[in-house]
Amino acid sequence: MTLEAIKVAIKKLPEREKTSLAAWLRQQDAEAWDRQIEQDFSEGGAGAALLEAWDAEINAGKSAPLEEFLAQRQTGRKSK
Repeated sequence: MTLEAIKVAIKKLPEREKTSLAAWLRQQDAEAWDRQIEQDFSEGGAGAALLEAWDAEINAGKSAPLEEFLAQRQTGRKSK
């Protein structure tokens, strides 16, 4: 079955079934995204080096806790 044939078949579905199909497709997409993120940030993944760099920065004391960083940003905005 071709993509075009699938599109034609979808157009013929009742609205309730289109809604169900759309929800199913969103779920499939979300699961694929989760798998990709897990793969990217696992050992040897594309994002592993970034995580290692962040860990090194934290261990060297070169980063602030998130709450402190956000407070600094908020203070900077108020002074403008």
